[in-house]
Amino acid sequence: MSQKNIYGGLEGGGTKFACVVAYGPDEIIDETRFPTTTPEETIAKAITFFKRHAIAAIGLAPFGPLDLNPASPTYGHITATPKPGWTGANICEQFRRAFDIPIACELDVGAAAFGEYYWRPENRRLDSLVYFTIGTGIGAGIIANRRLVHGLVHPEAGHFRIPHDWTVDPYAGNCPFHGDCFEGLACGPAISQRWGQSADKLTDEHPAWELEAAYIASALTSVICILSPQRIVLGGGVMQRKQLFPAIRHKVQELLNGYIPSPVIMERMDEYIVPPGLGHRSGVLGAVALAKVLIE
Repeated sequence: MSQKNIYGGLEGGGTKFACVVAYGPDEIIDETRFPTTTPEETIAKAITFFKRHAIAAIGLAPFGPLDLNPASPTYGHITATPKPGWTGANICEQFRRAFDIPIACELDVGAAAFGEYYWRPENRRLDSLVYFTIGTGIGAGIIANRRLVHGLVHPEAGHFRIPHDWTVDPYAGNCPFHGDCFEGLACGPAISQRWGQSADKLTDEHPAWELEAAYIASALTSVICILSPQRIVLGGGVMQRKQLFPAIRHKVQELLNGYIPSPVIMERMDEYIVPPGLGHRSGVLGAVALAKVLIE
């Protein structure tokens, strides 16, 4: 009997890095998390962790923006990030110097989308899926025709404009590039700044969550009309407030106003806008899946 390959997966966030060595989501051999500090210290910790195992391939999924064009001289580099010290960091190249094995490189939220698609049987039957992470920042990974979408750059769906009623919400937004884009209005730090206290300290009854649901629903309505995905997965720290899901589903139906005559929109929204099936491991297990497909 041939021995199964084991794979490494890395999800690099602005706050913490997560690394796993696994056969798959149900067979995790080793796992670690540590704070995101300097590029040198953080990447060295990740490389040391993976060196302890005989892995066949590694999937890397750092935060972005990330240059994913293989023909670009800055392929694998983090680009215009507000994270101090990380602009220009090239995680992919440092791993290629440290390991003589296949290495995949993808944006963290793209890996999360791929993980939800690849490992979840209910999603593998679909042709399209959108995964949004709503937390410290907002981003989206898009699966179309069963493949991750890249283009001029990777999708930046956290930064498109959504309606902002200044009389209802006078908060100017916290995005350093665009002010009141989707991320600027609805990310975790925006909630904290708007209401003057940490989002995780707000009660479930606080009006913050009705406003948050309205902003997310507005963004998803645009995504539904533009991309027509067969499922939307909402992950990230903000979406740990489970009461957001029914509120978002209801508001999306209101905004669409019967225009998309699909039974899943009209009657089964709880199957359409859903939490991650992989929980908080969507990104890191998506990186494992990206490694696995390199040598399948």
